[in-house]
Amino acid sequence: MLMTRKRGQAIRTLRGWAIQVLQEAGAIRECDEHGWMQDRADPHARERAFDIARRDPPAGVSPDKAVAEVRELLNSIGDTCPECPPA
Repeated sequence: MLMTRKRGQAIRTLRGWAIQVLQEAGAIRECDEHGWMQDRADPHARERAFDIARRDPPAGVSPDKAVAEVRELLNSIGDTCPECPPA
């Protein structure tokens, strides 16, 4: 049987692409209550994200620049939601 994959929404910015890659790899998640991105601190997921960035960068972007964008985004995300009360 022929299977088709639903095509995702077009990504308009390199930052948006990096967010999608990190979510797909499981390196970040979204706070259920507030929607803030949170770093899951999973080294394997981070490495998967870097592999995706190297292997499949967006059109017109070098693999090095794609990896740098993923790294920069990871460095800007904390592991807690700033709106959630401390546990």
